[in-house]
Parts: sequence; structure tokens; C-alpha cells
Amino acid sequence: MSKYTDYNFQPFLQDAIKKLGFTEPTPIQKEIIPLVLKGKSAIGQAHTGTGKTHSFLIPIVERIRADKEEVQAVIAAPTRELATQIYAELQKLIEETSIQAKLFIGGTDKQRSIDKLKTQPQIVVGTPGRIRDLVDEKALLLYTAPMLVVDEADLAFDMGFIEDIDKFASQMPETLEMFVFSATVPEKLQPFLKKYMSSPVHIKMDDKRPVADNLDFYLVSTRSKSKNSRLLEVMKTINPYLAIIFTNTRSQANYVADFLANNGVKAGRIHGDLSPRDRKKVMKQVRDLEFQYIVATDLAARGIDIPGVSHVINYELPSDLEFFIHRVGRTARAGNKGTSITIFEPSEEDAIVRVEKMGIPFQPKDIKNGELIDMKERNARQNREKKENEIDKKAKSLVRKPKKVKPGYKRNMKWEMDKVKKRERRLKNRQK
Repeated sequence: MSKYTDYNFQPFLQDAIKKLGFTEPTPIQKEIIPLVLKGKSAIGQAHTGTGKTHSFLIPIVERIRADKEEVQAVIAAPTRELATQIYAELQKLIEETSIQAKLFIGGTDKQRSIDKLKTQPQIVVGTPGRIRDLVDEKALLLYTAPMLVVDEADLAFDMGFIEDIDKFASQMPETLEMFVFSATVPEKLQPFLKKYMSSPVHIKMDDKRPVADNLDFYLVSTRSKSKNSRLLEVMKTINPYLAIIFTNTRSQANYVADFLANNGVKAGRIHGDLSPRDRKKVMKQVRDLEFQYIVATDLAARGIDIPGVSHVINYELPSDLEFFIHRVGRTARAGNKGTSITIFEPSEEDAIVRVEKMGIPFQPKDIKNGELIDMKERNARQNREKKENEIDKKAKSLVRKPKKVKPGYKRNMKWEMDKVKKRERRLKNRQK
């Protein structure tokens, strides 16, 4: 199908899709939608920003029987923010219908969740732990639900939620259709997948470049300065609509946010130490454009759709370099332009090289007179050092330790080696 109007969706769903401004399905939507409609289990492997959320929401809504007051689909996401985001998108699809969907996430009153289940919703969206709690309480009845979506499965595994999903999935029908979405499908996830999925279709969106084409990647060395002072310099060169500054730990996020506050910059913060109420408050402030900057851990790098992000600043490279892709995927979304700025120390050069091998085309930049300017090749100094090393090696190979050593032999060897080095440098200079 080349257009959404080519699908034989119910009129209310076609209207909702049109209202969202969708005309053509994205590549992953073209692959996944027919599989969900047919009830064929699938693994969708794609990076963030590819439209995977609607690839499962749209066909699930199409299949829901509104006249049946029973759970027909379960959607599990590893973080509260991601579950809330999915639920918000789902509401846009069903707002003109009698289809009932409920959101169940941790950090909310469990008894109130149980009270909501006096009538079973047709679609359940939630975090694995809370869904499992409600199933264990026999408040949420999943034996009627043929469809299960596990979003960001590799993150769910890393956060220890696969056991929760396993527990409530075992309460679902034997003919369970499972749709798993993940940026990567690590080997450690395979036993879980094999347990519930019989010959699933594996859709892998094999982009040659793992990030958006309309995204620039600037690389700024600290040189002899501190990261803090370099960060302030970078911030003075840009005027973002909204920028996310990524750190690796919660304590570091608080440290950077406090540092910015002390320098007159009001910045929001998003990390796992915030209470559910505080996280909800920050997300509302972000949507209300109260911040120009957010300091965040990688919690915000996976799946949370923070609208209007024009810049991503890596204060630190992620411990797991794969997360670099997720971080920069927060910007340059829906055809908009974006900028990623990575501040790095010379000791992180090896990590930068590994990120480049992942397909990231860094542009070295320096800051002069309050502007980001192009730099010469980043490796120029390294290449000079490499040539020096080659000369050292040649000198060592030509000047050997004498079989019979005499007092002062080391000094004499050094003189001889210096002569060889001078000669080699002269030769190299002539060749230029």
C-alpha cells in the first residue's frame, strides 16, 4: 500500500489517520500493518523515529470489537513515559468510538487501578510491573486477549521486566499473537521470544545510515578547558527551540542542571530518581515550552517523544555507545532539521572512532568569537604523532645495542638515533 487511503480501514480510523496528517505509511508501517491485520507474530527491528508506534496501534484498533467488553490487546512498554505516550497516541485513534482503553503504570495508586477494572477495557497499555500486579490481583483478565505488543524489548530486558511480561503472557491464550519491537535483538532475548513466538516474521529496517539525513553531527573538543566551560560556550553559539543535554547518570544530570542554574540557565531535568509526579510535571513544563534546555539521562533517549527538540548535546558519550543513536534520534524528527553536538575529551578519542564506525559523520568544530567554526581534520595531530612513531621505529631498527657494551654506550646510541631521526625528517620534508 502506497497510501493510507489504500487500506480498507473502518471510516472512523481513516478519519483519525487523516486528522493526524498521515498520508503515506512509513517503511516499517508498510511491513508491520499487514502482519498485525493477519494476526501473524512479528519482530520489528527499527531505530527510533521510524513510525513503529503507529505500525501496531493502527491495525490493533482496526481489529478491536467494541461490542465485546473484554481485553483484546495488551501493549507493554518499559517506562512510564513511553507507556503514557503510546496511550496518548491511541486515544487520538479511538476518541470518536466506544472503544475503551486504560493506562496502568507504576507510581500510581494500585487500588484506583483495580477499581477502574470493574469493566474490562478492550485495550490495555502499561508498564510490565503494574500489568503483572493487576493480573496477580485477578483484577485484570487477560485470557481473552489474543494480541500482545512488547515495545522497546531490549530495554525491557535490560531493566529486568521480561520476567513480569513472561508471567502475564502465560495467562494469555495459547494462540497468542506477539509483536515485539526493538532497536536491537540481543541473543539474551532469544529464549523469551522462542517461548511465545512460533516462526515470527522478522522485519529489519536496514538503513544504510542509522540516523536521519537532515541531522548534523558537530564534534567539539574540550581541549584544555573543562567540560562545564565548554558546555556554556556551546550554548552561547546556539539558540535552540529545545535542546536535550545528555549525561550518563542521575547524579551527573543533577550536577549539570545545578551548574546551569548557577549560571543563569533554567533547565528541566529528566531521570529515574524523580518521583512519578515530578516526572509528569516536567513533561508538562516541556510541552508548555517553559524550558529551552533539558538535562536528561538515557531514560529520555528511548522512545519518549519530546516534541520540538532542535538540538541534542552529548555532555558525555553514553557508556553503551549504541545509545548514541537513540539520543540523536530525539531530534530531526518528522522531516525537521536537527543538530547533535558532542563535547569530548582527548581521552575519549577511541570511543569517538567507534561511534564513527557506526555510521556517524562527525564534523569537527571549534568555537571562536561566539561561533562554531569548521576545524581542520581532527586526526591531523594524531597523524603527525604516527609519523613520529614511524621514525622512532626506524631509528631503533638501524641503531642496535653493541654486543660488547662499554660505559656511556646508551648515550652514544641516543646520539646515533637522533642522527637517524634528523635524516628521516629531512627526507620526509623533501617528499612533501
